[in-house]
Amino acid sequence: MTVQIPVVDLELALSDDAPEELLKSVRAAAEQIGIIQVVNHGVPQEVIDAFHRGVGRVLALPREEKEKLASPTGHPYRGWRQWPDDFGRLELERINIGQYDTAEDARAAGVSEQHADLFTHVNVWPPQEPGLREDAYRYRDAVTGVGRRVLALYAKVLGVPAGTFETGDDGYSTFVVNDYPTWTHTASAADEEKLLLLEHADGSVVTVLHQEGDYAGLQGQRPDGSWQSVPILPGALQVFSGHLLANWTEGRLRPGRHRVVSGGTVTRRSSAVFLYPNLDRVVEPLPQFAGDPDDSDFEPVSVWDQAARNVEEYLQVFGRPEQVAAWREGRPYVAELAR
Repeated sequence: MTVQIPVVDLELALSDDAPEELLKSVRAAAEQIGIIQVVNHGVPQEVIDAFHRGVGRVLALPREEKEKLASPTGHPYRGWRQWPDDFGRLELERINIGQYDTAEDARAAGVSEQHADLFTHVNVWPPQEPGLREDAYRYRDAVTGVGRRVLALYAKVLGVPAGTFETGDDGYSTFVVNDYPTWTHTASAADEEKLLLLEHADGSVVTVLHQEGDYAGLQGQRPDGSWQSVPILPGALQVFSGHLLANWTEGRLRPGRHRVVSGGTVTRRSSAVFLYPNLDRVVEPLPQFAGDPDDSDFEPVSVWDQAARNVEEYLQVFGRPEQVAAWREGRPYVAELAR
């Protein structure tokens, strides 16, 4: 049977009147593909629109203006950056936003001294858009609530208490906007030749995504390894299960493996909020799902260790020598593109 990515009325699914077929479809998707789309999720449209209008104006700035928005310390998950392929063609343009603007802000929010060091690499806010910071955090807080409600829904369909997958009010989060360019390719090119974002599953508990554009380039992987398009639906948010949710459930819930392919002469944009438990948490199979500990594929994962080594692991896999050098030397990095 082909597994579908269901469109879920989140308010209805969490209610006492939720149809059994709806809950079955959520459970099947969570166990086999790790992606659902949710509507009636409670995020005001004006919050979504205000944030994306501001981001759109920033991305439309001349390149020389956007270069000033690169992380001053070369951090790949702060500020603006462009991601070229091996031939210097633009694959992806990004704006990354940390949970706190500075380490001082993190300490003021109650983050421990050790963990606050994670935020010494500051957020970079464009002076051309003075309201973007407020709009971005309003958006992030709203969709974080969606992620928590989806975790409660997953608990419901698995028949465990609603708070089983609780991330806590002090959960860790990261935030990114991806802008995908036009991409030249032949009409007969296979999707594997048009990848703008390589296939992967996120390290989070869940990731909440908003996508917009002229084509549905996002694809989710089915259990048989084939790929299914995730259509752009007005008002919908996409929720991907991450590796930490698989760890909590001893693999019962599958990480949502996904990728993005080019649409040729059209563009798309997405924003993603990645949700984790708080930095002190160690994630391991919960008693409701744990089997024989000597026969488990899932080791305990420290959220802090994962967050602390994230940049180094990313640069080890994807970083080019000049980017790694900039990071080591604590200076901005702006990729060169083919002209």
